Amino acid sequence: MKLPGQDAIARQADEHLVTHRVKLPRKMVEHPIRQVTKRLSMALVVLVATAFIVYADRDGYNDNADGSLDLLDAFYYATVTLSTTGYGDITPVSDGARFTNIFVVTPLRVLFLIILVGTTLEALTERTREEWRLNRWRSTLRDHTVVVGFGTKGRSAIKTVCATGLSKERVVVVDPSAKAIEAATADGYAGVIGDATRSEVLKRAEVQRARQIIIATQRDDTAVLVTLTARQLNRGAKIVAAVREEENAPLLKQSGADAVITSASAAGRLLGLSVLSPSAGMVMEDLIQQGSGLDMVERPVIKAEVGKTPRETADLVVSVVRGHRVLGYDDPDVGTLELTDRLITIVRATPGTQVAPDVRPLPRGPLPRGPIPRG
Repeated sequence: MKLPGQDAIARQADEHLVTHRVKLPRKMVEHPIRQVTKRLSMALVVLVATAFIVYADRDGYNDNADGSLDLLDAFYYATVTLSTTGYGDITPVSDGARFTNIFVVTPLRVLFLIILVGTTLEALTERTREEWRLNRWRSTLRDHTVVVGFGTKGRSAIKTVCATGLSKERVVVVDPSAKAIEAATADGYAGVIGDATRSEVLKRAEVQRARQIIIATQRDDTAVLVTLTARQLNRGAKIVAAVREEENAPLLKQSGADAVITSASAAGRLLGLSVLSPSAGMVMEDLIQQGSGLDMVERPVIKAEVGKTPRETADLVVSVVRGHRVLGYDDPDVGTLELTDRLITIVRATPGTQVAPDVRPLPRGPLPRGPIPRG
C-alpha cells in the first residue's frame, strides 16, 4: 500500500539541510537585547550621576584649556574617569573635590566597570553554560518518554502520562516546528527541533535510551517512518502511535508499534456512543481523562488477592493480563488470580493518589480472546 504523500516524505528524508537542535526548559529570562539595554541604561545613569556630582563641585576642578568647568566639561571628565582613561587635562584641585573623587567617584567607577564587564562576560559564557547544561542533561537522561509531535494529540498524551506521576524532566518533545518546541519548553519539557523521521534527530532526543515513545504526528505516512526509525534505534522501548485512518493501523504495527490508536475512528465511536447513550459517553470520556473522576489503570496482583477471582477483589477488574494474554474478567481461563498476573481496573481518581504507569513492553502479534480495554 502506498500512503498519501509518501513520495514527498521520501524526498524530505533525502534532504540534508534540515536544522535540528535541542532546547532545554529554563526559567523565564529576559531577551538578550533587553538585558544589554538594561545594563547600558544603568551605565548611563552612573555616568550622568558622576557628571552632575562633578559639576556641582566645579569650582574645585581645574581645566587646563580655559581654567573653568562647564556642564560639557563635567560630562567629559566623568567619561574619561569612569572608563579609566584619565587624560589629566581636567583635575581636582580642592580638598573637597579630591574627597569626592576618593569616596564617590571611585566607587561609581568600579560600579561602571562591573556593569560593562558583567555584560560582556555574560554574553561570552552563555554558550559555554548552555553546552555544559546540555551535556549534563544527556548524561543523566535514562528511561524517559519521547513524544513526537506537540499538537493536540501530543499535548493530551503528555498530560495523561504526567498525571500518573511522571515528572516533566523525564519527557522529551520532538517537533519540526520551532514554535511548538518553544511552547513545550515553556511548559517545562525538553525539546528537539527537527524531522523525527531522521535517526540523527531522534538520537538527539536520546531515543535509544527511552522507555516509552509516543508518536502523535499529523500524517499517517510520517508516523510509519518515525516508527520504523525509532524501532531500529530502540528494540525494547514501548512504542504507541496514533493514526488517522484505520486501514493504516496494521502497517504501523508491522513497522514496530506496540499499540496503535486510530484517532478518527475512536472519536467516531465515542460520538456514536454518546448519541445512543449520553451518560455512557460521559463515562467513557471520564475514563480517558487521567487524574479526574474514574481512571483505568494497570497494577500488579497483591498477595492478599492470590487465589481469588477477579470479582472478589476490592477494585473493579476489567481484564487480567497473564503472560502475553489479555483475558476478560469473566473469561473461564482466568480462574483464580496468580501472583504474576496484572489487573486492569477502574478506580476512583483522587488528587493525592497517583498510579505509576506500566513500563513493560506490550505483547505483539494477535491476542487471544477476551475484551481489551480501550481508552
